[in-house]
Amino acid sequence: MPKLTIDDIEVTVEPGTSLLQAAEQLGIEIPRFCYHDKLSVPANCRMCLVEVEGAPKLAASCAMPCGDNMKVKTGSEKVRRARQGMMEFLLINHPLDCPICDQGGECDLQDQAVAYGFDRSRFEEDKRAVKDKELGPVVKTVMTRCIHCTRCVRFGDEVAGTQELGVLNRGEHLEIGTYVEQMMTSELSGNLVDVCPVGALTAKPYEFIARPWELVKTESIDALDAVGSNIRIDCRGNQIMRVLPRLHEDVNEEWISDKTRHACDGLRVNRLDRPYVRDAKGKLKPASWTDAFETVAERLKGVDGRKIAAVTGDLCDVESMMALKDLMTGLGSPHLECRQDGAKFDPYQVCGYGFNTTIAGVEEADAILLIGTNPRWEAAMLNARIHKNWRAKNTKIGLIGPHANLNYEYTHLGTGSDALEDLLNGKHSFASILEKAEKPMLILGMGAVRRDDGLGVHAMARAVAEKFGMVRDDWNGFNLLHLAAARMGALSIGFVPDQARGGLDMDGIIAASKKGDIEVLYALGADELPYDRLGKKTFVIYQGHHGDVGAARADVIFPGAAYTEKSGLYVNLEGRVQTARKAAFPPGDAREDWTILRALSSHMGYPLPYDHPAELRARLIQENEIFDHIDQIPHAAWKNFAADAGDVKKLPFRLPVANFYKTCPVSRASVTMQECTDAFVDKTMEKKRANA
Repeated sequence: MPKLTIDDIEVTVEPGTSLLQAAEQLGIEIPRFCYHDKLSVPANCRMCLVEVEGAPKLAASCAMPCGDNMKVKTGSEKVRRARQGMMEFLLINHPLDCPICDQGGECDLQDQAVAYGFDRSRFEEDKRAVKDKELGPVVKTVMTRCIHCTRCVRFGDEVAGTQELGVLNRGEHLEIGTYVEQMMTSELSGNLVDVCPVGALTAKPYEFIARPWELVKTESIDALDAVGSNIRIDCRGNQIMRVLPRLHEDVNEEWISDKTRHACDGLRVNRLDRPYVRDAKGKLKPASWTDAFETVAERLKGVDGRKIAAVTGDLCDVESMMALKDLMTGLGSPHLECRQDGAKFDPYQVCGYGFNTTIAGVEEADAILLIGTNPRWEAAMLNARIHKNWRAKNTKIGLIGPHANLNYEYTHLGTGSDALEDLLNGKHSFASILEKAEKPMLILGMGAVRRDDGLGVHAMARAVAEKFGMVRDDWNGFNLLHLAAARMGALSIGFVPDQARGGLDMDGIIAASKKGDIEVLYALGADELPYDRLGKKTFVIYQGHHGDVGAARADVIFPGAAYTEKSGLYVNLEGRVQTARKAAFPPGDAREDWTILRALSSHMGYPLPYDHPAELRARLIQENEIFDHIDQIPHAAWKNFAADAGDVKKLPFRLPVANFYKTCPVSRASVTMQECTDAFVDKTMEKKRANA
C-alpha cells in the first residue's frame, strides 16, 4: 500500500487511490469541476493541480495515482497561481448571471471563484454566446454558462445509459449538445442538474421559484416506487419547492429518478382537505369529522366481520396499515389485502417475495435473467445498478417478456411462460450461461404474477433459481420486483388474508362484493383497485390524499396525509426499514392516517391501544422485530414452497407499467409528469404506430 506525504502529513492509501482522494481522506480540500467520484476521470478542468516533488510540472490530482514516498503540496504559491490562472480562463466567456441564476447559492463555480479566483480579468474581447439546447421538460439549459467539464456527457453515458449528449466542435467553438437535435430521453435526466457544477443545466420546473437559503430541508424517503430512494425535501412555508437526492450507497447512491424529483408538484393540486359523505341522492357532500365518523360507525353497526374487507394502497406508511389491521381484527374481518393489483405469490414466505440479492448486490451478479419486467420503468434506480454491472463486466442479460429499451444489451428469450419453461428444461442457449455463472440472479416482475396462473409462474421461476444454482448459503439470486413502496411493509406486518378464517384475496374480495357477501370495503389509499368491478351496493370508505379513482367511488372520504406530510416507516423492496420524516403539514382538515383510524376506532367502540407514535412503533416491533432495526436488511432463509401451484398457461407476459411518469395519484396530478408524458411517452407511441 502506497505511503506518501501530503502537505507534510503522512498517509497510507489503497493502491489506485488518486492524489485528490488521498487529500480528501486527510480533510484537505482540493478544488475541482470535472471530477465526480461516480464518473470516469477526464482531467480536463485543471483546477485540481498540485505540486509533486520531482515532477517537471504541476499534476492533475484527480488523475494522478498515489505512489510510494511521494511528497505533494496542495497549497504552494505555484499551485495558487495556477489555480488563479485556470479560474481566469474558465470565466473568460462566463456571463454575469449570478443574480438571476437558479444555481446561485449552491454553485461550485461561484464558491471556488471566491476561494481560488483572481481579483481581475485580462480578457478584453467580446464574450461568445452559445445556443441553448432543448433537453425536455425537466432540464433547462443556458449553455453560455457551460465550462465544458463534460460531467453531463459522462453521466448520460455511464449512469443513465443514453448516449445523447456529447462534445461538438473544437477550440473557441467547442460546446456540449446532442449530435442530432433531440431531447434527452432518460428517466434520470434530472440528475444532470446535480452533476453540473455551474448554472448551465438547471431544473426547468424549479425555474425562478426559490433560493436555497429560503428553504427548510428535511431528510426523508421517496414513496413513488419500491426502491426507497433517500431524498431531501425542501420547503418554503408549507409548500414543497423541490426534492433532491440524498446519499445512500446501498440504495440509490446519489441519484433519483425524474418522477421522484419532480412529481412533487402533484401534491399541490386535486387534494382532499375535508371529509365527505355521500347523501341519499348519491352526491358527495362536505362533512365534519364527527359526522363522517358517525356515518361509518352507524353503517358498520351489526355487520358481520366476515362481510368487511380492507385493502391498502401503494403509498401507505407501515403505521397506518398496522392501525387498519388492528381495527379490522377488532371488527372480526379476515379479509385483508395489500396486493390491490391482484398479484399472485405466497405472501407467507419472505424469501419468495423479497429482493434477496439486495440492490447493491446486483453489482456482484455475473448473469441476470429478467422475467416479465421492465426495470427501467418499474424501478429506475435498480435499472441503473443493472446498467452499471453490465457496463463494468459485460454481464450477460436475458429477458423473457415484451421487448423493452433497457439502455443495455440483452438476449430476448421469448415473450411468455413457454420461454420460461424452455429455459427450465435447458432448451435455450441462455441456460448454458446461467449454468456457467458463479453468481446468477433472476428478477421476477409483477407482469409475470399479475395473472390467474401467477402462482404457477412464481413456482416455475423458483424452480429455475434452484436448478441453476441461484440459491446457496452464500448467495441468493431469486428476486421479486415490487412496484409499491407500501407492499413490503404490508407483507411484513401480515396485512394479507387470514387463511385460517377463510380470508379472501383481491380477486375473492371483488367476487364476493359482486355477490353481496362483502358489504363494506375500507380502502386505505387504494387508487389502483378496480372499483368498476365492485358490487354497486358495497359501501366504500376511502382514506387518502388525492381526489383520484378511489375518492370518486367512495361513500365516505377521510382526507389523509401524503408521504411528505407525515413521519412514518417504509420498507423497500429488499426489506430495508427506512424512516420518512414530515416536511409539511397536510392541507385543510386532513390528518395523519393512523390518527384518523385511532379516532374512528373510538367512535366504533373498539379503541386502538395506542395514542402516541412511540406506542404504535412498539406495536410494530411486537408484530415484527425488523422494525427495531432501521436501515438493515433482514436475512430470509430459503424454504420449500407449496408444491401445488397450479398449471401455467402459455400466454405472453404483460408489462405492469405503461407510463413511467404516471403510476400513482401524486404523479397523475403532476403538471411536470404530464409534460414528460406528452414529450416522451405519447411521441414514442406515435412513432411505433407510424412504423407499424
